[in-house]
Amino acid sequence: MFSYDVLDVHVSAVNLDTAFAAIRDMVVSRCKGYVCVAPVSTIVDARRDPKYRAVVNAAAMVTPDGAPVAWLGRLKGNKDVRRTYGPDLMLQVCDQGRPQGFRHFFYGATGPVCDRLEHNLKAKFPGVVVVGKISPAYIDRAEALAADVIREINAAKPDILWVGLGAPKQDFWMSFNRVALDVPVMIGIGAAFDFHAGVKPQAPRWMQAGGLEWLFRLCCEPRRLWKRYLVGNTLFIYWLIMDLTRKK
Repeated sequence: MFSYDVLDVHVSAVNLDTAFAAIRDMVVSRCKGYVCVAPVSTIVDARRDPKYRAVVNAAAMVTPDGAPVAWLGRLKGNKDVRRTYGPDLMLQVCDQGRPQGFRHFFYGATGPVCDRLEHNLKAKFPGVVVVGKISPAYIDRAEALAADVIREINAAKPDILWVGLGAPKQDFWMSFNRVALDVPVMIGIGAAFDFHAGVKPQAPRWMQAGGLEWLFRLCCEPRRLWKRYLVGNTLFIYWLIMDLTRKK
C-alpha cells in the first residue's frame, strides 16, 4: 500500500473505497493487523511520542482521517487520496461487507451506547452481522486483555473488531492485543460509537469538507477538547512550516 509522510507518520494513500478494499483483503487472507485513523491530533501526538509513532507506523493501514491530512496527501502527488474519516469508514465497511457476511464485534463505550449502535447499524444496513459487544471498565492507559475477555472475543469469531477507546489509547490497545486475538482486522475509530449511537452530534458535512470539524467539536465539548485542538492544531502548523523550511 502506498503511503506518504506527515511529520514522520506514514499515512496510507487511500480513500473510502480503497480503504474498504484493503480491509476486505485482510479479512479474506486472515492476516492479522490493525487500522489507525489519523486526524491532526494523532499526527501531533505521534510527533511528540516516539513510542506512539512506532505503534501507528506499525499499523496495516493509517487512514487520513483529518481533512488537512488528506489535503497534504494530494499536495504530495497522491491524487486519489480523500479524507477517510473513521465514522464514515465504519458505515462503508458495515454496508459493503454485507455480501461477504462480515462478522463485527464492538469493544468500547458503555453498554447502552453499544446497544444503540447495534440497533442503528442494523436498521440502516439490514443483514449486518454483530457477533459481540464488550463495554470495558474505564482505564487510563491501554493494557493487555484478561484471558477470559480474550476467550470471549475469540469464541465469537469476528472478522472485524471495532475499538472505540479514543486515541492514543485505542491504538496502543490494538498493538498490545493483536497477537492474542484471533481477529483479522482491528480498527480504532474513536468517537464513532457515540456518533452512530446518536449520543453525540456530528459536524455538518460542509464543516467536515472544509476542515472545520474540529471547531464544531470544540464548541460541543470545550473543556475536554480545547487543548487537543487549540494547542494541537497550532503545533501541527508550526511543525509543518519548520519541516518545509528545513527541506528548503
